[in-house]
Amino acid sequence: MQAVESVLNGDTGSDDYEILVIDNNSTDNTKELFDSLNLPAHVRYIFEPQLGLSYARNRAIQEAKGEFILFLDDDALACSTWIKEVVRIFDMDSQIGCVGGKIVPIWEGGKPDWIPHDIVSLYTLMDFSSDIVEMQAPSIPFGANVAFRMSIFQQIKPFREDLGRVGSNLMSSEESELIGRVRQEYKVFYSPYAIVEHKIAKSRLTKRWLLRRVYWQGISDATRYKKSGWGIFKHTVRIIQAALLILISFNNVQKVMSEMAKISYRNGTIVGSFRNSRGLNT
Repeated sequence: MQAVESVLNGDTGSDDYEILVIDNNSTDNTKELFDSLNLPAHVRYIFEPQLGLSYARNRAIQEAKGEFILFLDDDALACSTWIKEVVRIFDMDSQIGCVGGKIVPIWEGGKPDWIPHDIVSLYTLMDFSSDIVEMQAPSIPFGANVAFRMSIFQQIKPFREDLGRVGSNLMSSEESELIGRVRQEYKVFYSPYAIVEHKIAKSRLTKRWLLRRVYWQGISDATRYKKSGWGIFKHTVRIIQAALLILISFNNVQKVMSEMAKISYRNGTIVGSFRNSRGLNT
C-alpha cells in the first residue's frame, strides 16, 4: 500500500480527489490489508474478478468519478505535487487528452552493468524532456505514470483487453495502442514535474527476465497489429543477422545482450503471428 500512502502524503486536498485500489483477483491478503489500515473515506477498494491489467484499468475508468484519471502502479511512489502537476497540464488546453510524467527508477541492489541503453526503457523508465512538451508519435507516456481526461472515453474505447499482462505472462502494448487512438483526436503531453519513483524488484534484474520481457513484447506487437505468418522470413533473416553480431561482439556484454534481445523479440513476433493466424490472440 506504499503507492496509496505516497498519494495521501501529497499536497492535494482530500476533497479534490479519490483513490481507487483495484484488486485484480489477487491471491494475497490485499483486502485484509486494506481493511486493517483504516484509510480515509476517499480511498475506495474495488474487486475486479477478471484477471488482467487491462481489465483492472478499465474497471477503474468505469468506477472513477473525477474529471481526470491518473494511473499509478502498485510498485510506484508519487511525488508530493504529482496530482497538481498533472492537472496543471490538462488545464492548459482542453484538447490535451493524455498526460505522462517522469519515472525515476529505484533499482533493488543497483542497476546491472549488462542492461543495454537501447532497451533500458523496458523497465518502465521515463525522462523524455526537461520541459513541458507535447509528445509527438511514436513517443508515448508509460503506464506507471499516465493520466487521461475522462471525457475522452465517451467517444474512445478504453484499453484493449486482448493486450496487457494477465497473470504471469508479460503481454503489453495496451498503453501504446490506446494512446495511439487518443492521439488521433487529442494532444498527448509530458511533464518532467509530475514525477513518480518506480521500484524495480531484484527478480527483474536478470537476463532471463529481460529476454522474456522482450519476447512478450514481440507477441504483443504481433497481436496489436494483427500480424500474420507472411513476415516470418524477414524475422528469420533478422535473427541470423543478430546471431552473427553476437559472434563478433562476444567481448561487449551490452552489445551481446542487445542482440540477444533482438532475437527474443523476433521469436516472439513469429509466435504471435502464428497465434494470430490460428485465432489464438483474440
